[in-house]
Amino acid sequence: MPKLTAPNTELNKNLLILHFTVFIWGFTGILGKLITITAVNLVWYRVLIAFCTLFLYFKFNKQALKVNRKTFLKLFFTGALVGGHWILFFQAIKVSTVSVTLVCLSSLTLFTAVFEPLIKRKPVSKLEIFSGLLIITGIVLIFKFESQYTLGIFLGLLCAAAASLFSIINSNEVKSHHPAIIAFYELIGAFFWITLFMLLTNGMTDLHIPKANDIGYLVILGTICTSLAYVAGVSVMRELSAFKVALITNLEPVYGIIMAFMFFGDLHTMSLGFWIGAAIILSTIFLFPVVQKQASRLKNRRAGTPA
Repeated sequence: MPKLTAPNTELNKNLLILHFTVFIWGFTGILGKLITITAVNLVWYRVLIAFCTLFLYFKFNKQALKVNRKTFLKLFFTGALVGGHWILFFQAIKVSTVSVTLVCLSSLTLFTAVFEPLIKRKPVSKLEIFSGLLIITGIVLIFKFESQYTLGIFLGLLCAAAASLFSIINSNEVKSHHPAIIAFYELIGAFFWITLFMLLTNGMTDLHIPKANDIGYLVILGTICTSLAYVAGVSVMRELSAFKVALITNLEPVYGIIMAFMFFGDLHTMSLGFWIGAAIILSTIFLFPVVQKQASRLKNRRAGTPA
């Protein structure tokens, strides 16, 4: 009996960490709306603050930063996906709303259900695809998209696709590297690629010292919502699959919408559609493990294998 308890305890611990992390991520949309600088400049400062925070963490704990060249290059180039995801996320918020962007981010589940089997060369799970479609159905019920948000929707979908790809890569890397190491080198990569993009597009000429309020929001965004949450989000992948992480990440729109209501008083976000959509999302997230377990048992019975 003790042998069964330990893994379950570890699993529950990781699920708790992930839910807390997703709650923190839900706050990034609020900060993105409050910060007045452009999306690219916002992400540039966010990444700079985040990897400086992690560097101080390593120095304080006297933890080695060395990785081999192959690992460095893989994490460095994955950083391009991370940086691109954040730029697309905040740009989608700037051209639409926090709510629309969070709605689009929910497609992360469906992207992961498709990408993960292709990248890891395993069979596509019909249950995962169906769950992804249910999540999207639930989140679409929360809001009615309008034509003026077309660009925001497109950017939000690209943002979700990028997040799906780097999450799958991280789920492989975390098996052999410390989450903080992964986060540190990916953030360095993100900073490099964002800076290169700004240099090529003359974006550096628009870079200036933010206002006092923006600085405060950026510090919170770079430390708590990025360096801390990013490391925590990667660490749970030692126990949880990329799809399971993506599934629970769909609570981010729910948390974000509730916080948007609290901060901006968007009463329409608390409509009947919100509660119906949130109920579908929550039901899918919490019932998925149960249905998956039952499906596995049924498959084993048909194959003549003990459950």
